[in-house]
Amino acid sequence: MSGSALAVGWLRAIHLLARPVLGVPPDVLTGCGVLSAVAAVWLTALGGPARWLALAAIVATGVFDGLDGAVALRTGRARPLGAVLDAAADRLTELCFVAVLLVLGAPLGWCAALAVLLLLHEYVRARAQAAGMRGAGAITVAERPTRLVVAAVAVTGSALAPGGTPGTGWPWGTTCAVLGTGLSLIGLAHLSVAVARAAGRSDQPRHDLG
Repeated sequence: MSGSALAVGWLRAIHLLARPVLGVPPDVLTGCGVLSAVAAVWLTALGGPARWLALAAIVATGVFDGLDGAVALRTGRARPLGAVLDAAADRLTELCFVAVLLVLGAPLGWCAALAVLLLLHEYVRARAQAAGMRGAGAITVAERPTRLVVAAVAVTGSALAPGGTPGTGWPWGTTCAVLGTGLSLIGLAHLSVAVARAAGRSDQPRHDLG
């Protein structure tokens, strides 16, 4: 199945899940996403069987992230402030994902590097859009779903193989922090090229052919 087909399937699932909660304010759903991400950090720290609950909390974070936008669009409650709150909540939950890796044994330096790169990725995109870039610029390998998957893999791996990543013996947090940092570097480079191209097009002189 292609990535586009998966994306379409995910959107359809989110809109189906949105039907029972159309009466819930989108901002409440956004807040639930943040709370579930915080819960994921706490449950990961508990260890043992609680790690499976941490995985469920990470998945719930992604679901709430989709639900708030779907409900806002379907009920006509989309507003600029809601978009700002959603973006801020996304960054908070992603920092919680980094905290999950830290709890799972990732060195602080790798976690700090990953946090800086993911925040820089979104800052570059936001500044480019404010300067006139249309759309996302580029869909990179380091988008929000990837960040969620990295945290989910770390928690799942630690529950299945507490001794560490097979072949390396590294803690799952370390392996996933290194993986996430590498993907974030690639993603930032990809986005930077797209932003530079968009800026170059906008700088071209425009000729009136009329």
